[in-house]
Amino acid sequence: MAKKENNVFLGTGRRKRSIARVRLMQGTGKITVNGKDLGEYFGTEILKVIVNQPFAITNTVGKYDVVCTVAGGGFTGQAGAVRHGISRALVQANDEYRHNLKHNGFLTRDPRMKERKKYGLKKARKAPQFSKR
Repeated sequence: MAKKENNVFLGTGRRKRSIARVRLMQGTGKITVNGKDLGEYFGTEILKVIVNQPFAITNTVGKYDVVCTVAGGGFTGQAGAVRHGISRALVQANDEYRHNLKHNGFLTRDPRMKERKKYGLKKARKAPQFSKR
């Protein structure tokens, strides 16, 4: 999964089509996503709250710096992937956080994905219109 080397904790988060690689280190609470500040990358307030939820649950707000690279999907999926990666990295940092994070569902990968299109159908499940004659 991830390993610890000189107080850098790694975590991989996934949601829908998004994948986030998260590096967590001791610091002042600065979160950088794809080279941009958190507020600059995620425009809406709710996405910033989603990313910060693991820190709020474990009472570690402002104790760790986060540098993450995220790719694929949309902004909501990317925010969920970053949250998943931060949660996994926090468990690497301190195993006592595991219970609270698991209880709130932050360590579980959200499996909802778009279903693939099947041949003979217009979309994943929508069939062509039936004509009796």
